Amino acid sequence: MTTLTPTPGDTTVRRPGPPSATAGRRPRRQGGTVLAVPALIWYLVFMVGPMVAIFVVAALHWPGMLQPVSFAGLGNVRTVMDDPVFWDAVRNTAVQLAAALPIMIVCAYMLGYYVAQKPPGHRVIRYLLFIPGLISTPAKAMVFYAALSPDGLANGALESVGLGSLTDAWLASPSTALACLIALDVWAGIGFTAVLFAARLGSVPDELGEAAQLDGAGHWRTMWLIHFPVIRDYVGVVTMLQFLWTLFGSAQHVLLLTQGGPGSSSTTLSFLVYQKAFIAADLGYSQTVGVILFLAGLVGLLTIRRAFRQNY
Repeated sequence: MTTLTPTPGDTTVRRPGPPSATAGRRPRRQGGTVLAVPALIWYLVFMVGPMVAIFVVAALHWPGMLQPVSFAGLGNVRTVMDDPVFWDAVRNTAVQLAAALPIMIVCAYMLGYYVAQKPPGHRVIRYLLFIPGLISTPAKAMVFYAALSPDGLANGALESVGLGSLTDAWLASPSTALACLIALDVWAGIGFTAVLFAARLGSVPDELGEAAQLDGAGHWRTMWLIHFPVIRDYVGVVTMLQFLWTLFGSAQHVLLLTQGGPGSSSTTLSFLVYQKAFIAADLGYSQTVGVILFLAGLVGLLTIRRAFRQNY
């Protein structure tokens, strides 16, 4: 912008012109991408690399780490599809997700809403909800083993109230082994998930709930019709995390408590990947199931994301 210097005797008042388009704009810094290079390299080597390796190994006949490798093509796919144990694992995994995920998310959301209302002792409740997350997986498995063994707490409680006919070897029965694993998944994840919901609900303006209650809405309607739509996308993110944890992390509970049995009544897809790779030494079969598990996880994530996307 050109500034005019008034000459002596000139009484004309000149107003400053409009600022230029570049005035007040900070220069854009270049080179920020360099800071992301180490993380990108790490991601490519340790995330993308193993994922590609899964697809490569799935096309190989590899009977053990030190055994000769040959190309199998789609032979592993045909072997997996003809295996009844695989279909048992698919059914068990579907039942596990269909039972554990809705129970965990709904109960955790309700519990998180209660904690977010800051009842008496709400700080202590938050710490108590974290207890399952502070216990190691083997310790949690031992707790359930002690409770569900034939002479454990569950059968003892049933006998003490005169229901001895309902006692069972819960972890060794084909009809109850998978249900016990689902109960462990829900117990281990519901408290931590409730704390996450409580933290998110605590950021919702209090005016929303107060206005709803002035209009005659109780806590139930306020919880589901006012607060839930506000944090709908966050509920979707938490649901995706729990979906992935249940889908890919169930192998450790199966390994510690039932070993996939009796028979294949509690075998899940993630445990089948472990079993075929480290026990049966059939790496091609194992990674073929791993590819199917990866695709199932991808479809599940996209479905959950679409179901919980915001409507406004």
